[in-house]
Amino acid sequence: MDAKTVVFFPEAAFGPSMNCVGIAQRLRERGHKAVFVVDSSFKGVFDRFGFPERLVAMSEPMDEAAASQYWLDFIASHQPNFRLSPIEQIPNYVLECWSAIVDTAIYVQEELAVALDEIEPDLICLDNVIMFPAIKRAGCPWVRIVSCSENEITDPDIPPHLSGCAENDKACFAAFRTQFMDVIKPVHDRFNAFLESCDETPYPLGQFLETSPTMNFLLYPKQLQFRRRNPLDPALFQYLEGCVREDEPFTMPTFSKNADKPLIYIGSGSLNEADVDLYKRLIELIGTLPYRALLSVGERMDDYADLPGNVHVAPWYPQPSVIPQVDLVIHHGGNNSFNEALYFGKPAIVMPFVWDGHDNAQRVEDTGFGARLPRYDWTDEAFAGTVDRLLSDQAMQRRLAEVSAHMQRQDGRAKAADILIEIAARA
Repeated sequence: MDAKTVVFFPEAAFGPSMNCVGIAQRLRERGHKAVFVVDSSFKGVFDRFGFPERLVAMSEPMDEAAASQYWLDFIASHQPNFRLSPIEQIPNYVLECWSAIVDTAIYVQEELAVALDEIEPDLICLDNVIMFPAIKRAGCPWVRIVSCSENEITDPDIPPHLSGCAENDKACFAAFRTQFMDVIKPVHDRFNAFLESCDETPYPLGQFLETSPTMNFLLYPKQLQFRRRNPLDPALFQYLEGCVREDEPFTMPTFSKNADKPLIYIGSGSLNEADVDLYKRLIELIGTLPYRALLSVGERMDDYADLPGNVHVAPWYPQPSVIPQVDLVIHHGGNNSFNEALYFGKPAIVMPFVWDGHDNAQRVEDTGFGARLPRYDWTDEAFAGTVDRLLSDQAMQRRLAEVSAHMQRQDGRAKAADILIEIAARA
């Protein structure tokens, strides 16, 4: 087969970006070309893995200092909202995010069309939460990748996306859906007007992205998938059951304290680094417990001094190389961390604060593969007790080992690459 060119267009966030890298690595191994079309702010992210980048502007250009300040201001303005419940976040964080997402879709439309015309892909992979009409008009098939929680593909019998509702809490479903539809309508109306201006059919209220008529990928492993009223057609929907990239090797640092004790990894998403007070609280507490810990703290290393001997911090860790070496993972509920912990058979404590972190936290709680812990409203005793419970739960460890073996046998990256190559060959 001739080499095919596959464009990946991920959301400007590290979760979907790294998920796409994993699939792209397998395509490259099979002799095909993966090109990343990405927001200018992600310059160099994919080059590090050896993939060509075609940069596009998804918002008004800013110099590096202005962009950094904008992000800091955004986080500061929403710090109080991170303490709210999912339904309480709808009129503030969720609404503002959807408004900004719609802005990006409108802003990038013309430049995205130019970029795709230049590349002439055989296939496009869209890993985002909103439709970009240029993708449908590129003259080749497109595949949707769901790097958020599985309930982004809706069903009447599963929790609404972003709700954090328990699996069987139908009252929670109804309340969240009602509030979301009421609040989101003005933003949704604006998006539909944009779709109509591009000669696209408007979406029903609350929907910002359709399923691909060709193929849609989801990530949850079999053991955690929702029970749907309307089963997904495998001809159009395939579960990758994890999609873990290959990353640089990691050598464990030495610890001057508790060197032989269980090791905890505390990961950081792109919003987490602003949570300095929370991380300092965790560091202080872990310093008193019989464990070791690695903490990813983003670009604010200067805020962390006089660390206890059983704690090591860094701006960033290569998670797929770190997690196999630890005993417990603590994260915010991002889908990559969620799946990577399962892929390597590690119990997880999920401390969510926004978006699908709420859903993934509740899913790990409902299925018994970890625990959900409030991000801020916890006591030292509750935190220490949860860590001890998960590390000592042998039945959970056995279930995690089974899930890990299952996910690694599936090799979601290879499965995705094979399906994409077949689609491109038919086009």
